[in-house]
Amino acid sequence: MLKSLRRLLSRGPRSEDPAALQQWALERGHAYRRVRDAAGCVIEGRQGTQVWRLEWGASQRDYVPGFELRLLAELDLPRELSAMVLNRQLMESMEKAVYERFVDDVQTRIDTDTPPEMRWLVMYAKAGPADLGRLRERYGAVASIAPWLAQWLAGPLNDALAATMETVPADSPVVLTIGRGRLTLRTVMPRPDPAALAPWFSVFEHALREARRLGTEWRAAAASGLSTQPSAWANSELVQPASRGEGGR
Repeated sequence: MLKSLRRLLSRGPRSEDPAALQQWALERGHAYRRVRDAAGCVIEGRQGTQVWRLEWGASQRDYVPGFELRLLAELDLPRELSAMVLNRQLMESMEKAVYERFVDDVQTRIDTDTPPEMRWLVMYAKAGPADLGRLRERYGAVASIAPWLAQWLAGPLNDALAATMETVPADSPVVLTIGRGRLTLRTVMPRPDPAALAPWFSVFEHALREARRLGTEWRAAAASGLSTQPSAWANSELVQPASRGEGGR
């Protein structure tokens, strides 16, 4: 894993020493380590029995300039489930890029070099205003299973996302995804700042908790045979954590 992280986090300009994140991690009992010969760090913790990972370092996506925060967790969810929530300004710019790349250029398919976030905007249906509620002016969302997304966005996760609208600029890129059993949050973080981390860590915690809860409820309903929930839940197995060599891709 360290070899991969060195490669991923060493790209781009050098930044500040992440000592502030080290202090944040140690105060909460999380594991912390620097990435040798690179500007970045990795923090690992738990939400109950659920393991999660935080990475701060050079951005892995063109839509996040400079340095980014990444929060990741492997979940017991069907690999067929794909869901994404992102700030509306970023969604609109991605949609424009998709149009220019695949309509103006008369291409007939989206190639694998296109970021999955951009592909999902084309592949999946958008959440409607009723599903987004008070988030609709700031955020957009798409998913392969619309009812699951609507439930995920309700309640505590909605509250956590709404709180960011008061403290985070509207043009600050953030993408929250579930894909192939992995929950990921990406957002810009030029400096290793615990104050900037706080609202996004709250969003991630609520997204993680709600995804686990819904996964359990949908699986139970599907297994009972009394529900129209996708059969993938009844047949799904625990998604194994990614190998240590994969980093945060």
